[in-house]
Amino acid sequence: MPGEWSESKNIDWKVALPGRAWSSPVISGDTIWLTTADEKGHKLTALAVDAGSGEIVFEKQLFHIEKPQYAHKFNTYASPTPIIEGDRVYLTWGSPGTACLDANTKKMLWKRDDFECDHFRGSGSSPIIHGNLLILTFDGADLQYMAALDKRTGKTVWRTERSVDFQDLGADGKPFRDGDMRKGYSTPLVIRHGGKTQLISIGAMACYAYEPETGKELWRITERAQHSASTRPVYGHGLLFYPTGFAKGQLLAVDPGAKGEAADTHIKWRLKRSVSNKPSILLIGDHVYMIADGGVASCVEARTGKVAWSERVGGNYSASPITDGKRIFFLSEEGKTTVVAAKPEFKVLATNQLDGGFMASPAVHRDALILRTKTHLYRVANKN
Repeated sequence: MPGEWSESKNIDWKVALPGRAWSSPVISGDTIWLTTADEKGHKLTALAVDAGSGEIVFEKQLFHIEKPQYAHKFNTYASPTPIIEGDRVYLTWGSPGTACLDANTKKMLWKRDDFECDHFRGSGSSPIIHGNLLILTFDGADLQYMAALDKRTGKTVWRTERSVDFQDLGADGKPFRDGDMRKGYSTPLVIRHGGKTQLISIGAMACYAYEPETGKELWRITERAQHSASTRPVYGHGLLFYPTGFAKGQLLAVDPGAKGEAADTHIKWRLKRSVSNKPSILLIGDHVYMIADGGVASCVEARTGKVAWSERVGGNYSASPITDGKRIFFLSEEGKTTVVAAKPEFKVLATNQLDGGFMASPAVHRDALILRTKTHLYRVANKN
């Protein structure tokens, strides 16, 4: 992958994208898929871009929303990232709509628009696939649950409500705290631990493990000081690593062999400073790497929680970093990408600037980076 670029260096193509969206690009063969929406959230649209030329080869509105929910100005109406498997692409905009398209013919195979959820500030959780299931996350101000659909038909296989008691109901039976305290944006992860498969999902105030085939809750770790969890967990060395969310968010390393309401004995270590709220973390070898929203990058020993380095690289961050195993790319909301060595010794390898800022996370096509800024899509590749 390229390590250096600018508006005039190592750019294969640049194309303006319609609408406003923070969803990340996903790639099948030589086709890049994205979602977008208009500013008001009425038109929810699928896009396909030719990876060789940058030409938009498919643009179709899949849902029309008469009365869109409110979305915070920091969010968009198209923030969840699609997922591709084989010749099918699955796209979601949260409760307003989820659809499955044939990636070759672009024909719609099924769609759903009947999920209830007040996303409060907009949706953000992306779908994942496990076996024949398409797994969706709905953590709203009103309802909090996970749902698994038959990926072939779109029919619901199971639905499981979040079990944590938010302890926020007044005498009238209504929450007396801000909806953020019930909200979540995280994307789940399926792991294999101790011979068993677990679906890991971070919601408001808690991290959950479910049996992915049935939705049965296996264990839960409650952290009442956190809310609006946005990052995706990672797993390695027999441990689960995840930032707990906004407010007093911490980075936790957890033994996922728990049962029921997990005791603190399953939390192996905590890190309380310079923890990311929105960008997801990376596990590379024996170290966890992350970028805090305010621009402090850190490297942490995975087994112990000891900080190897913590350095300010500047800027504000929402996009998740990407790695090729040797380098880490941190992409800022101001359009700067800081490339650092994936080592327990801090070293900046390059700093690159594009005109637009990054809210979406990058993708890789062959030996090139596919970068979505707030307004454009780029293919960045070495010209040598």
